[in-house]
Amino acid sequence: MSNKTKIILLAILAFSLIATFIFYNIGSNWSYVLPRRGKIVLAIIITGGAIAFSTLIFQTITNNRILTPSIIGFDSLYLLIQTFIIFAFGSTSVTMLNQNLNFLISVGAMIIFAGLFYKIIFQREGRNIYFLLLVGIIFGTLFSSLSTFMQVLIDPNEFMVVQDRMFASFNNVKTDLLWISVIALILVTIYFIPYMKYLDVLSLGRDEAVNLGINYDLVVKRLLVVVAILISISTALVGPITFLGLLVVNVTYEFLKTYKHSYLIIGSILISIVALVGGQLVVERVFTFSTTLSVIINFIGGVYFIYLLLRGRK
Repeated sequence: MSNKTKIILLAILAFSLIATFIFYNIGSNWSYVLPRRGKIVLAIIITGGAIAFSTLIFQTITNNRILTPSIIGFDSLYLLIQTFIIFAFGSTSVTMLNQNLNFLISVGAMIIFAGLFYKIIFQREGRNIYFLLLVGIIFGTLFSSLSTFMQVLIDPNEFMVVQDRMFASFNNVKTDLLWISVIALILVTIYFIPYMKYLDVLSLGRDEAVNLGINYDLVVKRLLVVVAILISISTALVGPITFLGLLVVNVTYEFLKTYKHSYLIIGSILISIVALVGGQLVVERVFTFSTTLSVIINFIGGVYFIYLLLRGRK
């Protein structure tokens, strides 16, 4: 079976699951149910696409299939920003109540952090992507420690607001952010298109990419900014999901068995949508909301992560 056929089958499966999610047991009150389910599906498509897209780029840059962007502290930075705003201004401040303003502050802070971070890391010759990962882990730990420090000092009622943002939930999507997320996603895609042609070569490694004439540091910095924006969009919409990117990108590699990113990008986005829409159907219709989709994804993703580690040892 060719990759084009596999992509078409995935698209049909994703479309079927979306139609089932929207129209199953819809009843007679269409005017209430359709907009609500439509917004959830749109949030799932944006989140799943952004996470799969960013993880695939990150794994190509690092040449490592068990890493995700969260390892360099993006999720921790988002939680630190949210905790600091509540710590400094309270949960009733304009910054917290206005979702669009909160989104712009979070995305802006993450882009500034990414830009400064990469500028410092790549300022000197000889520093490679693994040095960036090492420093990123240290920053991630620092951000988590600062968040925890502020969380133990704030009022318990304020902490409940912080806790609500620490766990991903598709049942409580921030619908106010949908359209600004769509606009941000379109702008990021336009920014990314000129660099897409380098991904196949980057997957060969730094030395091979440099020998083939690519300005490696410049391209990697631009792509990492794309990763930062995509992670901030998905995290701001539903919250941090640790293992979704790892799961869907590795399944995409196994399913398509190709190195061509023109197929891998589309395939990973479709598999991510299938996993999220199918998982949300199971949560709503089988478990009747007794658990959340993020718990199921993190459980399956964690088991798959251990499997990848054990297979790598062999």
